[in-house]
Amino acid sequence: MIFLYNLLLPLAALVGLPYYAVRMVLTGKYRKSLGPKLGFYPDSKVFSGLGGSPRIWMHAVSVGEVTAAAPVMAELRTRYPRACLVLSTSTETGREMADRLVTEATAHIYYPLDLPFVVARMLRRVRPDVFVPTETELWPNFLTQCRARGVQVVLVNGRISPRSFRRYGRTRFFWKGLLEGLDGLGMISETDARRVQELGALREKVQVLGNAKYDSLASRTSDDLRAEISRKLDIRPGSPVFVAGSTHEGEEAACLAVYRRLLEVDPEFQLILVPRHIERGDAVADLVRQAGFKDIFRVSEMGGGRRRKGNRIVIVDVIGELFKAYSLATVVYCGGSLVPRGGQNILEAAAWGKVVLYGPSMEDFEGEKALLEEAGAGISVADEEELLARMLSLLADPEQLKRRGEQGRLAIAANAGAARRYADLIGRHLAAR
Repeated sequence: MIFLYNLLLPLAALVGLPYYAVRMVLTGKYRKSLGPKLGFYPDSKVFSGLGGSPRIWMHAVSVGEVTAAAPVMAELRTRYPRACLVLSTSTETGREMADRLVTEATAHIYYPLDLPFVVARMLRRVRPDVFVPTETELWPNFLTQCRARGVQVVLVNGRISPRSFRRYGRTRFFWKGLLEGLDGLGMISETDARRVQELGALREKVQVLGNAKYDSLASRTSDDLRAEISRKLDIRPGSPVFVAGSTHEGEEAACLAVYRRLLEVDPEFQLILVPRHIERGDAVADLVRQAGFKDIFRVSEMGGGRRRKGNRIVIVDVIGELFKAYSLATVVYCGGSLVPRGGQNILEAAAWGKVVLYGPSMEDFEGEKALLEEAGAGISVADEEELLARMLSLLADPEQLKRRGEQGRLAIAANAGAARRYADLIGRHLAAR
């Protein structure tokens, strides 16, 4: 299977390279990461300073996975103060988030492209005792070479979404061998554990250990962080604010229509729009203007010295501000859900004690949805009209809004502890070497 995989890699490169080349030229995306992903680092000190023991390499694809990796890395640093802890990411936005969140890492690097010679070079440089992928990021050449070098591979915060399960299921014959070769699999839920076993993981290696994102969120909220974003966006505490987070194409129009109706109830309402992909900032700004709103402030403009001065609508088109923006919300909509994208992370808003509304497409966040709905802090809506109706109902009863939000915050806090369990799992495999 690996031979066939490597035979097909050049074909995949021929198909994919023109697309990525165009994106690089037009948007600047991938310029920072392409060289390192091929093993080229202009600063050789990145690897010359990798001393310490044990040697643990954790991988988090992008922003979401970094938030899960952060508390695990913090726990590992506490347990192994002299360890070499390397964190890799696949995306530039993930790397930016890692630089801010995961200060315990000895080094931050990009995950190598799954080419045999590149993988071999990076493994020689890092020399891990244990490799720790988060969620379900599995690359055949990398895992094969880890096995050949005696590197333990321990999956943490593992999850298999319904879409991934269907996709992997069509090529189960390929993934079965890779999953059987993993040394340990820590999964978020019983559903994830069942799915990974059906794909080929050995039952005795699979454990259900919970979601490390609960630990990350519970530790990140603070009055100082809320005050920081309040000053930055010039929004007074207690002002009525509608935050639409992680929106995808097709959702901003619905949010703008809802916002127009909220203004009829309270003309002081402000809107913070946070597109899931910041490169859509121009398109979202155009959409806002087409909807008749001219008073717009884009956070990316702050780099040029502009400051918000009472603008009605704020577009957050920079990375790393969504979590803080949720702290200002009176009402929250979390995107990727009124369109068929499987949802986005609804826990970030709930960690601040906010009731979260979302559409029917939440397949990738079933556990989080169940937790918040049981606590009364998560509300599913079918469409734009129901979104407005449920928001108006909540706004009409501020005490209920506050109480339900607090119940969600407490539910997240009660589920903390997964980071410690994942560190235990990693520790057992370090001891077994």
